[in-house]
Amino acid sequence: MSQTQIAFAFSRPFLAISAVAVIPLAIYLSRRFANIFAAAFTLGAPGAVPFRAPVNLMGIIKTLRIMEYCGLLLLFLGAAGPIIKTSETVWLDRGADILFVLDISPSMAALDMDGASRFSISRQLIKNFAEKRPSDSIGLAATGKDAALLVPPTTDHGLLAQRLDEIKIGELGDGTALGMGLAVAACHLEKSQARRKAVILISDGENNAGAVHPETAALMLRESGISLWVIGIGSGGEVPIDYTDPQTKIRRTGLYDSRYDTEALQRISSAGDGTWISAPSADALVSAFTLIDDHEMVVRRAGKVTQSRPCHVPFLFTAFGLIVFCSFVRRAFFGGWS
Repeated sequence: MSQTQIAFAFSRPFLAISAVAVIPLAIYLSRRFANIFAAAFTLGAPGAVPFRAPVNLMGIIKTLRIMEYCGLLLLFLGAAGPIIKTSETVWLDRGADILFVLDISPSMAALDMDGASRFSISRQLIKNFAEKRPSDSIGLAATGKDAALLVPPTTDHGLLAQRLDEIKIGELGDGTALGMGLAVAACHLEKSQARRKAVILISDGENNAGAVHPETAALMLRESGISLWVIGIGSGGEVPIDYTDPQTKIRRTGLYDSRYDTEALQRISSAGDGTWISAPSADALVSAFTLIDDHEMVVRRAGKVTQSRPCHVPFLFTAFGLIVFCSFVRRAFFGGWS
């Protein structure tokens, strides 16, 4: 992955600066001596209404002068050697491969994270996490009654954010197949060549679906050298819930009896030699992501490639176009005078 910065500059900036002095001087001189050899008189019969041109000649003349000054300015800028500098930071080695396994069962719609749902705050924190780690490949798997890989580990974090925005509570069914979600993550990371590989499971419930036991899947991660983080999100007891079923399009609201099985999630973490974090509130979840960010660090070597591309042609073409156009109008309609 690389990061690119674009800047505009001049190879001969003194010419661009000189335009600031030359053009105002040209305007002053043209005004100072424009009428020194001119005489004004009224056209028309004595005592009659003076003759008036059908068009505003002075307005046209002033417009032509402004266009010529603009052409002169563009000539100076073109002669100053405008260039576009492209500075690209190129990573010389690979970052970490990190895959989130997000529980999207209906219970994740519970509104006990300081007024927000467990799902919405998890989704936003994943986006923030990815933004702070531009050199790492980050992916997303989801688990409900089934599990699926939604975004393979990628440095295109815009694609990850887009898919997070599209995902809906309950789109993989009413259930929590934690083992399937972890197994999907293990299958997609086991052959990764990254120096650091990690799976982050975010769930609020116990495994109740799928053909793979979550502790078995956690062992797969451990054997593949993949670090495991298990975040238990939400609180226990009755909590409000609000979501729209993606299948029936029916909005479901009310109170949800949250049975938060911390022991089951801790056993999953232990089986994978991972780290267990309890996040009963929004602040606790933010702290959990901060802890993961601090521990899943990879020091990478980077180089910078700078290129300069001249862009004087548009300036010169436009300048000559303005000057030639003004000259043509003067000769064709004013006989060269104005």
